[in-house]
Amino acid sequence: MGVFLPVLFALCAALSNAVATVLQRMAALTVPQSEGFRPGLLLDLLRRPVWLAGMGAVIAAGVCQAVALATGPLSLVQPLFVLELPLALLVAALLMHHGLPRAGWVAVACVVAGLGIALAAASPSGERTHVPLDRWIPALALCGAAMAALTVAGLRRPVGGARAACLGAATAIGYSLTAALMKSAMHILDDEGLGAFLSTWQTYAFAATGLCALLLLEHAMQGGPLVASQPALTLGDALVSLALGVTLYEEHIRAGWWLLPELLGLALIAVGAVSLARMPFTRSLIAS
Repeated sequence: MGVFLPVLFALCAALSNAVATVLQRMAALTVPQSEGFRPGLLLDLLRRPVWLAGMGAVIAAGVCQAVALATGPLSLVQPLFVLELPLALLVAALLMHHGLPRAGWVAVACVVAGLGIALAAASPSGERTHVPLDRWIPALALCGAAMAALTVAGLRRPVGGARAACLGAATAIGYSLTAALMKSAMHILDDEGLGAFLSTWQTYAFAATGLCALLLLEHAMQGGPLVASQPALTLGDALVSLALGVTLYEEHIRAGWWLLPELLGLALIAVGAVSLARMPFTRSLIAS
């Protein structure tokens, strides 16, 4: 089976998330804007059928992600979500009956090529399935503190690039931590059954963290331009997930001279992601 199954389900999850991103972005722009952190935002969104359709895509993405994490390393699965941005643009172009301009295709090629180079060079692998509590405690504390700091910093700024970037980065940490917790819960389900899955703290922790990340995402979407929030979200998710995979699950990536193609891949991803988010075409599609 190798990496085929986790890669396949991770790609399906990325596509479902792309659909969700487009639909949720459309819905987020139809509700009252907020300067502060407003939990009632979700109540407004629940009245929008487009947002509910987006949540259906989120659920599908969660199922696919759970299968991918149960069968593959965190440091392999989560970086594939970098593809969410180019897939979201393709989905938006299809829904809006617009073609992607040539510059957009070049940027998409940069993201895809960069991801392929980085993952091929890093060759993530790992066998650990259970993480002891003494590893979880510092990881949870650091991630929680970083999310809180970025959220406070973002909400103190006016609507614009800095606000969106901070909230996008906080969302990225939330998504990465949710994935790490989900991976642990899925291994418990596989090894010990449904009863253990429903009684373990990781299950409720990933549900709570995922809900927080979702709320942060909605505020990031309203907080400023896509060029600020989306690269911070996609790149941050990949990098934080890589760090959690190595520190929590003892996953391995190649070092030494392999760092050169890995950095090249990251550079291509960054250039492609920023280029995609900067395009007026992108903003018009996602904001429509």
